[in-house]
Formats: sequence, C-alpha cells, structure tokens
Amino acid sequence: MKTNIFIIWLCSIVLLCSCRKEESIISSTSTGVTNGEKTESIKGFFLLNEGNMGSNKASLDYFDYETGIYHKNIYAERNPGVVKELGDVGNDIQIYGDKLYAVINCSHFIEVMDVNTAKHITQISIPNCRYITFKDKYAYVSSYAGPVLIDPNARLGYVAKIDTLTMKVVDTCAVGYQPEEMVITGDKLYVANSGGYRVPNYDRTISVIDLKTFKVTKTIDVAINLHRMEIDKNGYIYVSSRGDYYNTPSKTYVIDSHTDKVIEELSLLPNSNMTLCGDSLYVYSTQWSYLSNTNTISYAIYDINTGRTVSRNFITDGTEKSIKIPYGLSVHPETHDIYVTDAKDYVTPGTLHCYSASGKRKWSITTGDIPAHIVFTHKQLKDL
Repeated sequence: MKTNIFIIWLCSIVLLCSCRKEESIISSTSTGVTNGEKTESIKGFFLLNEGNMGSNKASLDYFDYETGIYHKNIYAERNPGVVKELGDVGNDIQIYGDKLYAVINCSHFIEVMDVNTAKHITQISIPNCRYITFKDKYAYVSSYAGPVLIDPNARLGYVAKIDTLTMKVVDTCAVGYQPEEMVITGDKLYVANSGGYRVPNYDRTISVIDLKTFKVTKTIDVAINLHRMEIDKNGYIYVSSRGDYYNTPSKTYVIDSHTDKVIEELSLLPNSNMTLCGDSLYVYSTQWSYLSNTNTISYAIYDINTGRTVSRNFITDGTEKSIKIPYGLSVHPETHDIYVTDAKDYVTPGTLHCYSASGKRKWSITTGDIPAHIVFTHKQLKDL
C-alpha cells in the first residue's frame, strides 16, 4: 500500500513539473538603442511582425522612447496562457482608446489587448481579416470573407462593424473583391478593393459606405489591384494601385472625397506603402516584375500642398543600399524621424531602421520575421 502511494506521489510530481515546463514563460529580449529621449506626448511604439505565412510566428515588439530600449517579442512573455500566441500573419495594428488591436489575417481574428500592458483581453473572429479603422464607438475591419486561396470565383469581401464596448460584430456590408485598407471622412468610409485572389481579373474599385446606413452608396472606378489608402487635411484620398507585376505598373491616385471622383494620376509615384505626416506623403515602392524577375525600389516624398514629388529618395546617406526588401514605413508625428523595416528574405528575422528627418540613419535593430506595421502610443508600456 505504501509502495502504491509513493508511486502515485512520484507520478504526480513528475506530471506537475511537466505541466510547469510546458507552460514556461517565453522571455522577451531587450536592447538599448539610444540614451532615451522625451517627446511631447508619444511614449513609444508597437511593431507588429507579420511572420511567415503558415508558421504561426506573428509577434509584437515595443520601443520605449524614454528609456531608449527596444523590447522584442513581448506578447508571448505577457500572455503565457494564450495558446499559439499571436497567431498566423499579423496584418495591421492600431490603438483606439485604451485598447491595442492586432489584425491576424490567416488566423482569422482580431487580437484585442490592453494598450498599457499588452495583455490579452479578447479575440474577435473575422475570416481572412485585413485592416482596421475606427469612428465613434465602432471598429471597421475589411475582410476577404473566404479562405486564403487564389480563386477566380472568390466571393465578394465585406467590411465588419464591431461595437468596441461589447467587442461583438454588429453588422457587415458587402463591398468589392478582396478589400484592403480603409479611410473615413465624415460619415463616409472608403475601402480599396484589390481582387487579388481573382488574378488576372483584378478588382479596380473603391467602395464608399455611408456609416449611418452602413450601405454602399457609390463605387469609384480607379485602377487594378488597389491596396493602400491615406487621407489628408483637405479631404484628398491617396490610393495605391499595385498593377499586375507585368506590363501595368504601380501608381498612386488622388480622389476628392467631396465629389468622390479621381482627380489625378501620379504615374511617377509607384506605391507599395505610404504614410502621411504633416504636409508630406512618404512613399516607398518595391515594384516586382515577372518579366525581369527583379524589384525596382524607390523612396519618395510628395508635398500635398504643391502637388509635387519633392524627393526621389528620403534616405540621404546611401544606407538604403543595405535594405533588401523595404516592408514597413512610419514617421514620428513630432520628430519626423522615419522608420523603415527590412523583411530581408521573408523567413529570417528582419531589421528596423530609424532615420532622422533629414534621412540620416540613427540606429537599427533586429526584429521578428517580416516586420511590417507600426503604431505610436501616448502611454508608456507598464512593466510586468
């Protein structure tokens, strides 16, 4: 009898130790990159690494301006109980109120965290979700609606309306095929439709949704394979077309939100990603050509007041030559420091580069795989 009790006790200890081992906390890594600096209101930024599709490696980094410390892979450490961590392919990250929202594309959910701690609050299921934006108490998420699959018969996408108090989807609105980024002005939401799953029969439209009725009221014909969107202080919307990677090049188009018409084609401004800071639209392009099997990379600044491209390379010290695949782009709204990420070969850790407003490299740091999306925060991340 005593032998049986001992065996049961020993097995219990082994099982307990085994469980603790399986639930061990994954530590983040911290690296000092500056001596610290204080800006007017921005305390730091979060960087969402997409991770390689199918590898379940989306991850979250954080940079603290006051300490000058870059914290890599903080989500796993702060959320040891979340199964599979952040999930598969982080496609967008935004802050609204006290919450941090990460769009996890191939895992089909929005991860909602406390912006003060980066701790998990809830997940909102949305199939093949892409981008998120906000107005009043609602979040709006673009969704491809169907599976992650090239399909000439792929269904129309939609925009989901989420109540940010209940964290529930309260409505959906069908738009074009494979909708991407969105902007909001007044009571109108604009979403760029790509049709990427229906190649070579891309979509070429922007759907305009009336937020009062949550119905599409207009469809604007622009160009094939639309993706990125920014809106300036004058109500002009800048939208990127990725082209077809063969004979139709990438371009940037301007839409007047007052008339919902295309007013300009910026044919000399190819566009893979862009961000608006003040009166400057920062744009980079990695134009892939299947005809030459090469990327043509460019970095530009467009002045929204003059309507002119004022710089053909916002990196001025020659270090852009070391960037293999520019992938993420952001500009500090106060210091105008420029952040460019390098996805390198898409399967190994990337690099984040910080440039001064004059285009000189200040520092660089290793990130997770495919560093892509940056959001600045006015709240310093709390210690665990």
